[in-house]
Amino acid sequence: MVIRCWEGTARVDNGDAYLAYLTEVMVPRIRALPGCRGVQVLRRVGAEDGFVVQSYWTDADAIARFAGADSEHAVVPEAARALLADFEERARHFEVVLDVPADDAHAQVQPAG
Repeated sequence: MVIRCWEGTARVDNGDAYLAYLTEVMVPRIRALPGCRGVQVLRRVGAEDGFVVQSYWTDADAIARFAGADSEHAVVPEAARALLADFEERARHFEVVLDVPADDAHAQVQPAG
């Protein structure tokens, strides 16, 4: 599995609007793509709200279906740009190499794979 991470900061007083945009538009769009295994959105509330979007993918080909040939290119539609003060132009990708489930305290740690 590959995790795609991207960060952005909402303009002052646009945090709720940006979260609504993610919830109603972007997350359903991402989830509908073959190979998407899920999405997490993290929010840091402050003067400007910071967001981290992590999407989970089966492989690099699945990410390319979302982002295009330059898979690290950030996908930030104009509607999102209007709500953001700043954002990363590039996403980062991480291969999951260790996955420890929280639901079984006695499970042995197994390398991801």
